[in-house]
Amino acid sequence: MRVGRVSGKVVALAGLLMPAAYATPPDIDPVSAGTLPRLHDAAAPHALPGAVPWVSLPGIVSAELATLRAAMRMEVANLLRPAPRDIADMAQRAAFLLDNAGRSIAAPQLIVVVDRNPARQMLALFVARPGGARAFSLVGAAHISTGQAGRRDHYITPVGVFAHTDAILDSRALGTYNENHIRGLGLRGMRVWDFGWQWALKGWHTDGEGGDIRLQMHATDPDVLERRLGHPASEGCVRVSASLNQFLDKHGVLDADYEQAAFNDVRYNALLRADRTPSILAGRLLVIIDTQQPKDAPPTVASRPANWPDPNAAPPAPDSMEGL
Repeated sequence: MRVGRVSGKVVALAGLLMPAAYATPPDIDPVSAGTLPRLHDAAAPHALPGAVPWVSLPGIVSAELATLRAAMRMEVANLLRPAPRDIADMAQRAAFLLDNAGRSIAAPQLIVVVDRNPARQMLALFVARPGGARAFSLVGAAHISTGQAGRRDHYITPVGVFAHTDAILDSRALGTYNENHIRGLGLRGMRVWDFGWQWALKGWHTDGEGGDIRLQMHATDPDVLERRLGHPASEGCVRVSASLNQFLDKHGVLDADYEQAAFNDVRYNALLRADRTPSILAGRLLVIIDTQQPKDAPPTVASRPANWPDPNAAPPAPDSMEGL
């Protein structure tokens, strides 16, 4: 079920599901204040989680889950078919981290769960309802890449709960090549989700030394690096395929706060796709787990030392580069 200011669709509360138009994203440069045109009419808002009472009705949630599953099958290449026990394990670990972080699920919403286990390297998209892991329903799963150990300047992607909020403005890839003829953020227009500076262990150290990385989720070079998805390869970020990037972007999976910010801020309005059909269950949470860690022990979450300045709060800048 969709409510969109761009598409002009009318959605009946009786459960009528309108077909969505699937198109490639526009080429958009990284957003900077005051430089981009307004792409949407702010007079017709998208629905936000909890914005209207019927969003939590079981029938509405089930219908949206079915719609998202069909869309993901249509739009995302090389989807995985993980074993039910593996999905249940991911859901349980994610629910534990959410509870530990004081972010227990209070209303139905989409959450992105990434398993950094080198043997798994998987992203699972869930519709999470109140009630713990048993109330998580899988939308779909795909391979990703997280931080690679053993290479200098490559950090281990941190475990934890990371909120995608309007405190930070995302960007879009320019599609330019680096000195190695690699498009590090993928094709022009690909979305880069930014979760701020996060403490991560240095993958080329064995003594537990860490540093701050800019934790992002983004696409990668489709010709050279996308084939490596499913194996650790990044400098600390979460790499996704181009088709998964477009799906998460078009359906506003993590854009609950962005849709609201777009009412009054042209930068957020400009960053969001003009052809999007955001889900009524749009959320804001990325949960990174590690199924390699013992299940009966609390997950190891890297934390910034007490005497280390928080780069999200004030300068000086951290000693490491952005994770790629």
